[in-house]
Amino acid sequence: MSEATARSRLFHANFQSNLIAGLLTVTPLIIVWLVFDFFLTTLSEWGRPLATQLTIFLEDRIPGLHPILDDPGVRWVIAVVVALLALYSIGAVASRMIGQRLIHWAEQVIVRIPLVETIYSAAKKLVDVLRQKPGNNTERVVLIDFPSPGLKAIGFVMRTFSDAVTGQELAAVYVPTAPNPTSGYLQVVPLATLTPTALQGDEAMTMILSGGAVTPDHVSIAPRGPRTPDSGRKVA
Repeated sequence: MSEATARSRLFHANFQSNLIAGLLTVTPLIIVWLVFDFFLTTLSEWGRPLATQLTIFLEDRIPGLHPILDDPGVRWVIAVVVALLALYSIGAVASRMIGQRLIHWAEQVIVRIPLVETIYSAAKKLVDVLRQKPGNNTERVVLIDFPSPGLKAIGFVMRTFSDAVTGQELAAVYVPTAPNPTSGYLQVVPLATLTPTALQGDEAMTMILSGGAVTPDHVSIAPRGPRTPDSGRKVA
């Protein structure tokens, strides 16, 4: 092997190594940026109508602000801030009695719309389940045989119920994908086949978002013991 060939191979090896190292270094930053970009873009779209009206109001009363308010970047920031303030206001109103009554009235209108009612009801039930704090005997985070026996995936028990024919205890388990937990699979499996864990919800989500790079020390795939009919209480 000539010296030129050896240098060429060394250069290619170093280039490939550094390229992969750079990619692995910026990947978490790219994921964070994509999440925040989606979040902020959505907020700016929501807040744009209110931001436009606010901009017109300010320009009418303070004409000197027109060059600043006419800048697209400034309008984008105003839209995001307005959307955040709107979300805060909705949360503040919803936490009070009058807000709960208004929400209940709005839901009564929504449930009368066939297709919208189906989507809204499913989404609301999902949010309600995730808000609940499981009791002492309820395992929310479990390990499930997925996508094939012998392979374990993190799953979230959404609810348990009895088989309409056999009476066997079943569980509806949501298995999120990594590193994007907003997509995943719904599995209906016998409750006895699930492996309970000591993982908290935030720990499980951290594992999923990091692709397993961040894993608590107390993770185990060993069964805790035989399951009894009372060991899996309904969570929804």
